[in-house]
Amino acid sequence: MADGSRVNEQWSSRLSFIYSIGAAAIGLGTLWRFPYVAGANGGGAFVILYALFVVAICVPLMIAEMAIGRRGHGSVIASVDAAIAASGGSRGWRAVGLLGLLIPFFGLSYYSIVAGWAIDYSILSVAQGFSGFDAERSRAAFGALAASPVRGGLLQLGFIMATAAVVALGVQRGIETVSRIKMIALFAILIGLVIYNAVTIGLMPSAVFLLKPDFAALGATGALTALGQALFSTAIGAGVLMTYSAYLPANASLPRSSFALSGGVIVVALLTGFAIFPAVLAYGLKPAEGPNLIFVTLPVVFGQMAGGRIIAIFFFGLIALGAFTTAVGMLEPVVARLRETMKLGRAPLAIGAGLAIWLIGLPSLLSFNILSDFHPLAAFGAESQTAFDLLDFTIANLMLPASALMLALFVGWRCRTIVGPGETGLGPRGFRLWGLVVRYVAPLAIFGLAIHLLS
Repeated sequence: MADGSRVNEQWSSRLSFIYSIGAAAIGLGTLWRFPYVAGANGGGAFVILYALFVVAICVPLMIAEMAIGRRGHGSVIASVDAAIAASGGSRGWRAVGLLGLLIPFFGLSYYSIVAGWAIDYSILSVAQGFSGFDAERSRAAFGALAASPVRGGLLQLGFIMATAAVVALGVQRGIETVSRIKMIALFAILIGLVIYNAVTIGLMPSAVFLLKPDFAALGATGALTALGQALFSTAIGAGVLMTYSAYLPANASLPRSSFALSGGVIVVALLTGFAIFPAVLAYGLKPAEGPNLIFVTLPVVFGQMAGGRIIAIFFFGLIALGAFTTAVGMLEPVVARLRETMKLGRAPLAIGAGLAIWLIGLPSLLSFNILSDFHPLAAFGAESQTAFDLLDFTIANLMLPASALMLALFVGWRCRTIVGPGETGLGPRGFRLWGLVVRYVAPLAIFGLAIHLLS
């Protein structure tokens, strides 16, 4: 159980909780990853299946994770321990809490690298823009950024310390305030970019691409990728939902909060598509180009289009802001656990945890330059995987699916006696349907995803 000071922290309102979890969940997974995975997997068919998975599978899992967090009123470790004690479960289920702590800790160590790049490009957009950029110059600019350990390290450290500063201020003064600013700015920038595209380029080709389903182009691989993107973009099993839910009052509606988050994630994903794809399609680029689409290809487009510098400032600012509040949601579970085990305040714990995460992330940062030829698991057949690649693979393909699967099994089966209609806020019929999804549908779907990711 959490310490007294931890229990007394609470969101100022249910709306504050919704936009805080929304700000934490809507990050690079939606703003950066969604456009290119949708482009690579059938466009409209992928979007439809993604939205279906978010509502049908992720919402029940969100309710499950939030119920454990609100019931435990502690860190992920403390909340899971409380549920184990109440249900008479095995201590082996502590792995659910442990994964919810390790994923954000190690995830932030390399997530902050990409966030640092977004900050650098935001500064570059303001300072000089991308006028005159061709493909070769754009690749060289991004290559120079990735190749500089000092520049990258300072950007990464600055980003993490800014994150620590917000977490140090606490739930209401820090997390709530920044999350509110992020969500307002997020929708303002996205809607502004969509309107700009509608006036200057047109939205019809993007509407066809994003909304016209072509299930023949989707395939089984695309369907599983849509499930993975749904889990990734709603932060299932990543610790933040359980931690943030610990600050909820007992009368807050978990179904309403979950549906609000799922709706926000879907809307932002669609707006992101309409903010990015019109320029991509108009300039004959490939929507499935991958991460290079953001840092190599789009700067060339911004350099050629009317008003491109202003658009670039808003776009890269959006990416950096999205990453920032997600990072806050990743650091908070770590600090929450430290507050239970150490007699220190938020500020020193947030700064100390941030520095530790930065140090842990240095091998990943250096894998783009000094350690680019270092392949930790080369002896085991992973000759091409750098430290960054290895950490990304471990978290995205192993730890996140395992965490989501164990969460579903833990709540659906082990906690059946303590998580009832009253805990979830569901009526009798809704609770039966929720139990069916959490016990059977979600575990089978996640298990299939895990097999696909490892095959």
